[in-house]
Amino acid sequence: MVFQQLESENSAGQKPSDHCAVVGIIGPEPVFPDVLISLKSLQHRGQESAGIATFDGDLIHLKKGMGLVSEVFPDRDQHLQTQLSGPVGIGHTRYSTEGSKTIENAGPFMISSSIGYIALSHNGEITNADKLREELKKKGAVFMTSADTEVMLIELAKDINENGIANGFRVAMSRLRGAYSCSVMINERLFAIRDPYGIRPLSVGKVGNEYIVASESCVFDVLGGEKIRDLSPGELLEIKPDGIDSLFVLPAKKTAHCMFEWVYFARPDSVIDGVEVFGARINIGRMLAKQNPVEADVVIAVPDSGRAQALGYSMESGIPYNEGLIKNRYSDRTFIMPTQKARSSAVKLKLNSVRSVIDGKKVILVDDSIVRGNTIRHIITLLRNQGAVEVHVRIGCPPIVSPCFFGVDMKTKDQFLASNKSLEKIREEIGADSISYLSIDSMTESIGKPADNLCLGCLTGVYPISIAGEKYAFQAELENY
Repeated sequence: MVFQQLESENSAGQKPSDHCAVVGIIGPEPVFPDVLISLKSLQHRGQESAGIATFDGDLIHLKKGMGLVSEVFPDRDQHLQTQLSGPVGIGHTRYSTEGSKTIENAGPFMISSSIGYIALSHNGEITNADKLREELKKKGAVFMTSADTEVMLIELAKDINENGIANGFRVAMSRLRGAYSCSVMINERLFAIRDPYGIRPLSVGKVGNEYIVASESCVFDVLGGEKIRDLSPGELLEIKPDGIDSLFVLPAKKTAHCMFEWVYFARPDSVIDGVEVFGARINIGRMLAKQNPVEADVVIAVPDSGRAQALGYSMESGIPYNEGLIKNRYSDRTFIMPTQKARSSAVKLKLNSVRSVIDGKKVILVDDSIVRGNTIRHIITLLRNQGAVEVHVRIGCPPIVSPCFFGVDMKTKDQFLASNKSLEKIREEIGADSISYLSIDSMTESIGKPADNLCLGCLTGVYPISIAGEKYAFQAELENY
């Protein structure tokens, strides 16, 4: 067996979006075209790098690079399908939360072991990666990157070599802490795992004669297939050409699904853990209107993820909705840009207003969330310059006041606009006539899941997994292993 890595043409590209996307496909025919389409469908989850690994029975092929999927795998490259041939493959798009922004940290990751090659695509963040890295180094492991995914892969390879595949996964999952939804290729076999809290989404579906695992169900729709189900928290699936086998399920005592998936990250047409994202966002908007009414002439959204919330607000309030802001679709999302200068420049490039919708109007501006506040501050200034008489801000997510340790690049407490500030102080800083956030209770009701089944750490500072120096909500040690 040979491992072959192909050079990427692109060494620098667009920076981050949010989270990461993972895909795995197995079938009777070459899977590269559908892996590529799947990654393009999930581009919103990671714009920093992209990669695909395939196995053709003899060779492991891997190509990854910095930039968008279309940059790393350009349509003009007619040799990609031949170079990445094989009936099983995995794919990954990345934005980094752990490890530097370099090609070495791009996924998928690959390692050679006594049972062959293991390739892994990972969405999430391993909170005890530093501790595991040091333990593995003492046992002779060598690391080539700073990514937590490499730690996870080496731990998994070691445990599989010592215990076999099923028991090896079980041992690895007992040692890993944090968030992980992964597609894993071991030679010609395809597996999928989800962490015991189900923090990050992962589902399995079927398209024709192929079985697919993906971060979001929109992939199955785009490919003309259907979703079978979400992976259960703590589940290991083997995905075969003729079906799926659940090898075991090792859940924690409660789930901790990331609320941000429904509020902001996921595509509106995806269904995550039984809840349609678009419907949840409409509910959020309706709740906002009930909880925070105000007299106004027009409701507008901060595109794109604020649209459904704004529609819901309009439906409930009876105030007309209109397209008051136009987005440059070739700009990046801004809250996770690496520097303040880059974020400010991106905000100016990102949006413009429609004067006829704004001029002389009392405006309700609906957005999904506020992190640093730069975008909303710029938009309010823009609206006032376009003749808005009043600007009332309504936010579909409660105030973000604490870091995320599970896959969102929000690490320091001093970066949040709402941290240690009153509502009036926030209003003054962004220049609005009024501002209201949705309450936590109303948000969880809108999503349709109990608060104790969601991860609300960035809203409350209380986390579902024990983090050094932080409060945790319930016992995080997995005693049922």
